[in-house]
Amino acid sequence: MPFGEKSEPGGPRVVDFDAIYEECIKPAAAVADVETIRADEETLGGIIHRPMYERLLLAEIVVADLTFANANVFYELGVRHAARPRSTILIYARVNQLPFDVGLIRAIPYELDADGALVNVAALRDTLTQRLELAKTDEAADSPLFQLLDDYPGISLSHNVTEAFRERAVWVSDLTIRANNAVKSSADRAEARERLLEIEKEASALAGSEEQLMVMLMLAYRDISEWENVIRVAESLPLRLRSIPTIREQMAMALSRRNQGDDRNRAIEIIEEVIAEHGDSPESLGILARCHKARWEEKHKAGDPGAQDALDQAIHAYRRGFDADPRDFYPGVNLVTLLARRGQPEDIECLRQVAPVVNFAAGRKGGLRSRDYWVLATVLETSALTGDEGVGRRALSAMLDVDPAPWMCETTADNLDILVDALPGLAQPVDWVSDVSATLRERVET
Repeated sequence: MPFGEKSEPGGPRVVDFDAIYEECIKPAAAVADVETIRADEETLGGIIHRPMYERLLLAEIVVADLTFANANVFYELGVRHAARPRSTILIYARVNQLPFDVGLIRAIPYELDADGALVNVAALRDTLTQRLELAKTDEAADSPLFQLLDDYPGISLSHNVTEAFRERAVWVSDLTIRANNAVKSSADRAEARERLLEIEKEASALAGSEEQLMVMLMLAYRDISEWENVIRVAESLPLRLRSIPTIREQMAMALSRRNQGDDRNRAIEIIEEVIAEHGDSPESLGILARCHKARWEEKHKAGDPGAQDALDQAIHAYRRGFDADPRDFYPGVNLVTLLARRGQPEDIECLRQVAPVVNFAAGRKGGLRSRDYWVLATVLETSALTGDEGVGRRALSAMLDVDPAPWMCETTADNLDILVDALPGLAQPVDWVSDVSATLRERVET
């Protein structure tokens, strides 16, 4: 299923798929006495791991949410239908027709309200429970391939293979939950680091290294600003994984933030290679721009005349990232922040053109109703530019409610401090923005 909040294509609704999992799928499985393991979050950046295939091939039951015809979900459904004849349960929100190829397959619909919230949680949960109970004993094929092709072989694996899969899948799921808890519930960064190091030691002891776990740990170290460990884990991954753009992007970000010796130049070199090989993308160009932005901040603080060149390069990279996909608000909001800071007449004109597009992009992701920290931070920063203190403080409250990682709060506070210097030139109030920045820095400290 999709993860997190996803916007209805061309529509106003934002669906919280995590809530559907927690409130419907997981409780239904518990009642039906079925162990649940959810596929790994999209934060792994499209890296396809062996465990994903194992789960699709070997799990006794698979539930697939086809809402919005998510491409990843349909790819995984195709793998499942090609491998196993039965016990694949389809659900979908009744917001549009299912694609033709699955339109005739029995599926469980559910209703959403105008905002994207599930209308009847109990109904979906109860129907799922019944289908899960049935799936444990029903021998009828539900895969179109097995239904239509009499001699289709599927796969045949020994009992030992499936039992080993189950044990490892549960073990990996447990370590993943423990790592997430270490990041969110530790009293401080040092405690979180020690807990993650212990989990890493357990993961490394597993025969046949679990790449999925190592990538997850790399991202967990990132969330507590342990840049040294992010770099160490990234460098320990097999070459096949280290060459993937997502891993190289994370490596570049960690190097830029560690910033020891030649780190930042290495970061720029890595991300420029990714862009040269794979083309412009908001993510890659956002990281490149962040490297140049950090260079500008250092040079500006030191009174280095090269600060202006670094600022120009950051603005240029953010503009390229925004042009690559204006629906991605991240490069856009940073672009308007730095345009405001540079403050040339043409910058202000560009800012006035870009800011409404950034607001629209954040609104499509839920705006103030979102549970995504970066969506809320975008609302906050654009509110600072327009002088809307009420919306800005509501955004701050929502941001803190999602329990963000310290480095995320620090990033937003840095941007607000840039705006504090720029807002007088836009005739906008400054005091409340400074106050919000101070609140975020207090969160970093705690």
